[in-house]
Amino acid sequence: MKKTILSAAAILAVGVTSASAADLAAKVYTKAPPVAAFDPWDIAFGAGVMSDYVFRGITQSNHNPSVTAYFEPRYNVTKDLQLYVGTSFESISFPNRAAAEVDIYGGIRPTFGAFAFDFGVWGYLYPGGKCAEGVLTGGVAGGGVCPVGFDTNYISNGNVLKKDVSFFEGYAKVNWTVNDMFTIGANEYYTPSYLNSGAWGNYASVTAKVVAPSTFFGASGVGSYVSGEFGRQWLGTSDSFYGTTIASPTGGGPFPAGIKYKDYNTWNIGVGFTYKVFTLDLRYSDTDLSKADCNAFTSDYTASPSGDFSPINPSGVGSKWCGATFIAKLSADVTLQSNLK
Repeated sequence: MKKTILSAAAILAVGVTSASAADLAAKVYTKAPPVAAFDPWDIAFGAGVMSDYVFRGITQSNHNPSVTAYFEPRYNVTKDLQLYVGTSFESISFPNRAAAEVDIYGGIRPTFGAFAFDFGVWGYLYPGGKCAEGVLTGGVAGGGVCPVGFDTNYISNGNVLKKDVSFFEGYAKVNWTVNDMFTIGANEYYTPSYLNSGAWGNYASVTAKVVAPSTFFGASGVGSYVSGEFGRQWLGTSDSFYGTTIASPTGGGPFPAGIKYKDYNTWNIGVGFTYKVFTLDLRYSDTDLSKADCNAFTSDYTASPSGDFSPINPSGVGSKWCGATFIAKLSADVTLQSNLK
């Protein structure tokens, strides 16, 4: 899902020089030069294409290419305080055949010296969804999200997914710019119902980024960086829509009232290259979720019987959506004041 967007307001500087009376030119100006007015408004926008859309270690595009775009108006109250709203789009491949991921978000970004904060709310919308595998969900509480006449042949592995999986998160972030090269950060997200599953979700992560000196590639104008993230996703218990009446061969269950999703760790590391408004990011991502627990969490429509069992996954169906993957992303990011004026 989506990737994090941080910025700072433009800083206007006026140079001041001094000279002795003997150095003054014959024509002396006593009136100060005009000072450019501070324009508080700015707009950031951009687009990208990636080989795989991975959100917190889990593919959202079935390990296929995805396109993305965003638009973010900003208002700089002062040079250290910014308000913003935005929307973004990502192409996805979900079991319920949702048309796309459409994000709507907004918040405030205060800056205190080397520390840049970001507080806001992010809504994840998945329009166009249909009920997956209604044969199984029709009699289960919560099955009202499944319309009559849906296609029951879309999923044949027993996995189920609601028609509407939209949800929202509140978040808080901070980045500390240690120096011109090194930045570290921390992120916190919380939702009362992750993917509208009824299970609360809490995600926390730490990040680091090292930017190479501007002379690393000579005078070519190419920049580069190395960055990484380590995060942990905690998850609660789903509602009865995702419950199971079958006990697992590994012990555990049945859980007709809902399943306690497996908490997991995720990490990524990569290198990026920048040129003007373009960025090429090459990244490795992974999690410690088993194929069985991944299947229970994602309802992967490509999962197949593989003997992967867990207490919350008695079917023996395993998913590869949570494993190691490589992501290449080419993007362009523009701000009105910095790039177009």
